Amino acid sequence: MLNRRHLLSHAAALAGASALPSLAAPLAGGDYRALVCVFLYGGNDGNNMVVPTDAAGYAAYAKARGTAGAGGLTLAQSSLAALGGSNVGLHPALSPLADVWNQGHLAVQANVGTLVRPMTKAEFQAAGAQVPTNLFSHDDQQDQWQRGQSFAGNALPTATGWGGRMADLQPSGGVVPMALSVSGNNVFMNGATTQGLAVGSGNSFAIRGFGSNPSASPLYALYQSLLQQPYANAEERAAANVLNQAIKASNVLNTALSGTGSVAGLFNGLNSSVAQQLLTVAKIIEGRSGLGVNRQLFFVSLGGFDTHNDQLNQQQALFTDLGAALKAFYDAMQQLGVANAVTTFTASDFARTLQPASGGGTDHAWGNHHFVLGGAVKGGLYGRMPQLVLGGPDDVTSEGRWLPTTSVDQMSATLASWFGVGAADLGGLFPHLANFPLRNLGYFG
Repeated sequence: MLNRRHLLSHAAALAGASALPSLAAPLAGGDYRALVCVFLYGGNDGNNMVVPTDAAGYAAYAKARGTAGAGGLTLAQSSLAALGGSNVGLHPALSPLADVWNQGHLAVQANVGTLVRPMTKAEFQAAGAQVPTNLFSHDDQQDQWQRGQSFAGNALPTATGWGGRMADLQPSGGVVPMALSVSGNNVFMNGATTQGLAVGSGNSFAIRGFGSNPSASPLYALYQSLLQQPYANAEERAAANVLNQAIKASNVLNTALSGTGSVAGLFNGLNSSVAQQLLTVAKIIEGRSGLGVNRQLFFVSLGGFDTHNDQLNQQQALFTDLGAALKAFYDAMQQLGVANAVTTFTASDFARTLQPASGGGTDHAWGNHHFVLGGAVKGGLYGRMPQLVLGGPDDVTSEGRWLPTTSVDQMSATLASWFGVGAADLGGLFPHLANFPLRNLGYFG
């Protein structure tokens, strides 16, 4: 028999992820803004994502990468998607993004990675205490990227993600949390006082048992009746509030997702997981007026980048999906008239070695290249590309593992500043930011 106590004892399991933010320091600005994180799980090989096109740079790249078809990974220079006005090109499967570059709204951030403070190659090789912990471990580096906080030695990382900590700053009167994942639970979305909501890609979102039309469900009516009862116990009142919010979130998100949306046509023929996730995000953004929030964070992911063998073929397929999906989403934001209000960025565990491994693959590395795109983004190449020389000044080993020249903290703080985080709050969000001379990388005007 379903009674109040039974109902409320399961409220956290049903809807704990929809608990709403309740902190004080608001994000600046009353306009709408959204950040979309696209996490490339497995450690993307940035060396074949962004390739030098000048004669000397390409020659160094080709020498270290080896001949394709003979266990090497060199991409033909003529196949690269040119980024006009720069000396780099993109993997040919990412050519749709060259159009965003030509419009002036794609930033390529070179050689970014986990760092506690700026570091020299000599300091790294001396195994100093400031080397980030477990550099080449998938789980540890995913955590450090998503937490926005590198850690070293015996230091304990924060238990929250930098997206969740931003949500902590914003009191919300909306019916959905600020942070929404279309790719399951993750560290990035969870704050100290707020928790993100995992939505999943698709055309509906409803609490299990209510069906796609909750108002017509007898179970829904029973829940509503039980939740409107007076509760003397504080824990029961809190649980009832959480479930009420979950029901409201379910209703409004289901409304946003159940229709085709005006931008669905831009994703025609794009059936990959990352494309369908970004379509879901686009539909939620299109229905934002019913959500009651003016800031939103989204988490999207694409796996399969742990390419220890057959990398050329694997990366070709992954980048084909990624490039088309990012371009469709960018076009969708333009069509919705919110291009200047939505910024998308990539992240990944780490890079991969410049030197190929056996089987035409690569091993785990460190500093990597990433994308930031959106109508508010000032396109260009940011940071410094490493010298592609095995054992050279930027290689901390002898296989082509780049010592980052930009930190995750700097990249994340730049995005957070655009999102509305004030300068006084950045230090709390990114504890190591003060160790770096440049706190804002300049992606935005």
